[in-house]
Amino acid sequence: MTQVHFTMTTEDIQSLIQQSVENDVSKKILTMVFNQLMEQERSDYINANDYERSEERVSYRNGYYERDFTTRVGTLELKVPRTRDGKFSPSVFERYQRNEKALLAAMLEMYISGVSTRKVTKIVEELCGKKISKSLVSTLTKELDETVAKWQYSSLKNECYPYLMVDVIYFKVREEERVISKSCHIAIGFSQEGNRKVLGFLIQNGESEESWSHFFEYLKTRNLQGVRMITSDAHKGLVSSIKKSFTNVSWQRCQVHFLRNIFSSIPKKDSAAFREQVKALFKFTDIDTARKTKEKIAETYIDDRKYKTACNILDEGFEDAFQYITSGGRNSRLRSTNLLERLNEELRRREKIVRIFPNVSSANRLIGALLMDQSEQWEYAARTYIKM
Repeated sequence: MTQVHFTMTTEDIQSLIQQSVENDVSKKILTMVFNQLMEQERSDYINANDYERSEERVSYRNGYYERDFTTRVGTLELKVPRTRDGKFSPSVFERYQRNEKALLAAMLEMYISGVSTRKVTKIVEELCGKKISKSLVSTLTKELDETVAKWQYSSLKNECYPYLMVDVIYFKVREEERVISKSCHIAIGFSQEGNRKVLGFLIQNGESEESWSHFFEYLKTRNLQGVRMITSDAHKGLVSSIKKSFTNVSWQRCQVHFLRNIFSSIPKKDSAAFREQVKALFKFTDIDTARKTKEKIAETYIDDRKYKTACNILDEGFEDAFQYITSGGRNSRLRSTNLLERLNEELRRREKIVRIFPNVSSANRLIGALLMDQSEQWEYAARTYIKM
């Protein structure tokens, strides 16, 4: 089946769906967006635009049928395209509904447990009414849990991922009448073709060498293979686990975090020259030039008390921060965890609607649905993310 490419950004769509359900303007705009997405997806399936003569055409347009589609801005009346061969089915419903169902399920669980916020209560009652049965919630969550679990534990044996990027995000969960913090370990993989994919995630009780070792074992039991380099921050437990879990694999220290570490040890006042020279150093993509420049910076500033610690930090972490040149094919997008940081921001933005998950299963369900959707968007992107 062909896959739809969203013409609006995620931020644009989320700004629409987070408005009041009584906002008719949002409903009209979102209706237009979905109709356009489905129309484009039908054109991709047919391999021909309107009135276009094409030898690669696989079918013909065959009008539309009407379908009601419920979202958090209300029920949309959509025109779903058809083809003569009857085989075309828009994927946009499945992708959007999985994401929305997971968020709605979390809110419903909060509502029937009596721990929802005023905002959540209003949304739930406007969408579902005030009579919500536990059986409804159970049916909804069971369906979603099976979908997320199938993806979360799917095999990775059919593809090699030379490069990984890993990080942790924290959120709050109710557990035995307490509100506690949980960690979510996430890994992004980059294939031999240069495409990116969310490889997996696990919710755990914190970040440590043990938690990271458990996460890496989870990936390896799903047949993760061909890893050459891992990009991450310098959390001691994480770095130690990488060394033990992945022998003969390079570790790329996130340059953004590394720069923060260096600059945090110097005074803000009268340090502009040092900062500019260090920033320029990290723009080099030739390792020999970078090493020589690093030595010059050290020679210039090492005897100055206020820069001595920064020079030592730079010297000790330099080689790890430039592994993307020697082991990562000079792909600058692998030198930091910025991609994963942006993904975490999107998760955080959706998580704020719930604020406190009613249980761990609810968190796993929503985070899993969001990661699945993002990974699918990356999978069918028009361009590769890195050059191999």
